Amino acid sequence: MFLADGAVPRFVFFTGKGGVGKTSLACATAVALTDLGRRVLLVSTDPASNVSQVFGVTIGHHITPINSVCGLDALEIDPQAAAEEYRQRIIAPVRGLLPEAEIASIVEQLSGSCTTEIAAFDEFTELLADPAATQAYDHVIFDTAPTGHTLRLLSLPGDWTKFLDDGKGDASCLGPLSGLQKHHHTYAAAVAALTDHERTALVLVARPQEGAVAEAARTASELADIGIDATHLVINAVLPDADASDPLAAALRAREQAAIGALPVVLRSLETVHVPLKPINMVGVPALRAMFDEQMDAADGATEPDLLASWPTLVGLIDELAGLDHGLVMCVGKGGVGKTSVATAMASALAERGKDVHLTTTDPAGRFDDADLPSTLKVSRIDPVQAVAEYRDRVMAAKGATLDEAGRAVLAEDLMSPCTEEVAVFERFADQVAQSDHRIVVMDTAPTGHTVLLMDAAGSYHREMTRHLADGQRLITPLVRLQNPDITRIIIVTLPETTPVLEAEQLAADLARADIHPWAWVVNQSLAAAHPASGVLALRAATEPSLIRRVANKADRLAVIPMTPS
Repeated sequence: MFLADGAVPRFVFFTGKGGVGKTSLACATAVALTDLGRRVLLVSTDPASNVSQVFGVTIGHHITPINSVCGLDALEIDPQAAAEEYRQRIIAPVRGLLPEAEIASIVEQLSGSCTTEIAAFDEFTELLADPAATQAYDHVIFDTAPTGHTLRLLSLPGDWTKFLDDGKGDASCLGPLSGLQKHHHTYAAAVAALTDHERTALVLVARPQEGAVAEAARTASELADIGIDATHLVINAVLPDADASDPLAAALRAREQAAIGALPVVLRSLETVHVPLKPINMVGVPALRAMFDEQMDAADGATEPDLLASWPTLVGLIDELAGLDHGLVMCVGKGGVGKTSVATAMASALAERGKDVHLTTTDPAGRFDDADLPSTLKVSRIDPVQAVAEYRDRVMAAKGATLDEAGRAVLAEDLMSPCTEEVAVFERFADQVAQSDHRIVVMDTAPTGHTVLLMDAAGSYHREMTRHLADGQRLITPLVRLQNPDITRIIIVTLPETTPVLEAEQLAADLARADIHPWAWVVNQSLAAAHPASGVLALRAATEPSLIRRVANKADRLAVIPMTPS
């Protein structure tokens, strides 16, 4: 176990860029602690949690025993379930006392993404701040959402505490906020727990790759800015000494060691542990127990290779998209599957073919390497901080123009609510989607859970706008564009591993409920397509073809991208 001395604090958070192995490490740590006789609660704050898949048990929104591990319970905080419970808590006391029309109005106020955020946040803070909520456990392990979403979650206790301390006016999200004030002391207690190293360890997780290490450094800095200091760094899935006869393995090993050797200053002071790459996927209790076993070698995971003879490539999808003059191409999927690289490759190729292309991202942690992009390619990102600042300025200039000084002060306080970010970011998203009417917009999205919530916001906006239309009127909302396959082409990006494929299938099901369907699937970073010659890589490659076939059976279009050392 990475905390080898056994001095594990009561709360342990695993956070980092998507796809670096937070869930595997959190689950393996929880199992290791129960093996020491501890009682452990494992909590996922990721809207796209895959803890259920790792243990092969349906967990969901209520504490569930993991029967295969004595002493371990788990909880997946479901934002939608939390929001429904939150709505019912607020509505129940007035149901039967108020007219149905007024009840319906309250329900409408409580149906936005702000309510979803507050409800999930309430669940999170109760676990941190209320001793009674976790008194049955020695440890609470948090498997968090990818970085941008987690930074938002960890900053919320301070954001809401400050808002409730300072705010004296009505809020635009008054319905959702109606239950907040009575929990003010809970949020203050959550802040205290997050900043107390004797009670809380915050573990940054990274792969031995330049981008993942840079993301961990950014996370450490941004957490420090809100008064939360990281305590540990785990570099996960480090390739063992490479077989010199395998050029791919040797190149990957060299790249990894260079990234490890160039750790940013902000990470060097953290207690650091390297976890070797395993020849098996981290699914099931035996695999989790082997995660911290440094003696496990390639022979422990040996299987016969089953390599496919040919692979459809990304070029085929680009060729088809090159026939368009406008439209939206959205790359969606779990964090860490390579959505940014796929979106960048497609946008660059289309721009080089003379197309008018705009490459953008909805990921709060999204970054593009502008130096490697064609000069004709327009590039942007939705920066939540900038979006909020511009939104506040615009609202103050418009609504505030007719208010007196006291009214403007109330409006300014209202706009300091953390709910404002949800509205501002959605507006930017809608603007980018609308651009697809006259150019090709290639959109790199935030990891799955964040993107699903954005889609939910599109649905809420659509329902609100169309509710006021007269008969026969039609409004082109972002949801209408997303549902139209002639306008929007959804590309689900995944990896040839069990958990990412299961999560991609769940994402497809979630989108289908909103009548949004994938145009294509991309299986990224395939070792089988790269044909490694020996060692751990070859064994991992042998597990991929059956998963790729599973994806192919669901996909109208498929592309497989080989693993490369670059």
